[in-house]
Amino acid sequence: MKFSNTLIYWYLQNNRDLPWRKSKNPYFIWLSEIMLQQTRVAQGLAYYLKFTTTFPTVFDLAKADESTVLKMWQGLGYYSRARNLHFSAKQISNELNGIFPSTYEEIIKLKGIGDYTASAISSICFNEPTAVVDGNVYRVLSRYFGVNTPTNSTSGIKEFKTLAQTLIDTSQPGTYNQALMDFGALHCKPQNPLCETCPFSDSCVAFEKKLTKELPVKEKKIKVRKRYFNFLVIKTDDHKTILTERKGKGIWQGLYQFPLIESTETISEKEIITSKEFNDLFPAETTISLFNKKEIVHKLSHQHLYTQFWIVETKTLKNANISWENIQDFPVPVLIANFLTLFESKK
Repeated sequence: MKFSNTLIYWYLQNNRDLPWRKSKNPYFIWLSEIMLQQTRVAQGLAYYLKFTTTFPTVFDLAKADESTVLKMWQGLGYYSRARNLHFSAKQISNELNGIFPSTYEEIIKLKGIGDYTASAISSICFNEPTAVVDGNVYRVLSRYFGVNTPTNSTSGIKEFKTLAQTLIDTSQPGTYNQALMDFGALHCKPQNPLCETCPFSDSCVAFEKKLTKELPVKEKKIKVRKRYFNFLVIKTDDHKTILTERKGKGIWQGLYQFPLIESTETISEKEIITSKEFNDLFPAETTISLFNKKEIVHKLSHQHLYTQFWIVETKTLKNANISWENIQDFPVPVLIANFLTLFESKK
C-alpha cells in the first residue's frame, strides 16, 4: 500500500494535462490508448484531437470508409491499429448498439485489444482493478524491485503482470494505473531517470545497487530484414499517374503506393528498364530519371527499406487513371507522403 500511496501522491502533483483524462467515456479512452501504442504522446495528441473532432462517437467512426480512417492515421505508423480500430467500431456500433463493453473479459475480445489496453479501459472507465503493464510499467517495476527477468520473454510478461496486480490500489485503480504510466514516462525515464528527486529513492533496488542502466532487461531483438524498393512514379502528358492499394497481410495493408519493383539489392537504371515488370507496364517510349540520388532508408520495426524513386514520363498510359491533382486524397505510407512533399516542392 505504501508503494501505491507514494505513487498516487506523486501523480496528483505531476500528472500530465491530457484531453482524454477529462473523460470517462470508454470510446475516447480506447482511441487514446490505441493511438499511444508505439507512439509518443506529443505525436499522438494531434491525431487524437483530429479523430475525436471528425468522429465524435463510435457510430461516426463505424460509418467512415476504411480509406478515410487510414488517411487520417497517415504518419502514425503501425496501420493495423487503425484497421482494427475501425473493425471494432463497426462491431460496437452494429452488434452492441454503440455500448462499449464494460469488463476486462469482454473488452479484450475486441479486435486489436490486448491485455494492456483492456486493463487501461476497464480500470479507468469502469473502476475494475486490472493492472496495466506497458514499457513504462516494466521499467518502473524492474528497477524498483530489481527484477532482471527479460520483459519480452513469456516468463517475464507473466511475472510482471502478477507483480503489477499485487500492487494496484483497488479503491482507485484507474488513477493508480495512470500514475504508474506517467511516472515511467516523466520520472523513471529510459535514459537519465530523475533518481535524485525520486520519491522511491530510499527503497529502489536499482538506485541502491546502481543498476538503473541495466534494468529493465530485454532479450535480443529480432534480426532486421533489408528490402530494396524501387517506386515508379509515373507522369503522363495529361497529368495522370498510377497508385495501387497494397493487399495481403504485409506492411501498409490498405494504403496506396506507386508501382513497385522490389529487388534483392540496389539496382541501376539499366536494370530497371530491362526488367519484365517495367516492360509489362510501359509498352511505349518513356523517359526515366532517378529522383533521389541517395537511397532513402526507411526503418520499420523489423525491416529497413532501401528506397529509390524513379520518375517515369510517358505520353499516355492505359492504366494511369489518377490525376496528380487528387493524389493527396489517397492514404499512403509516410515514406511516400514525404516523397510527395519533396517532389511537389521541386516542381
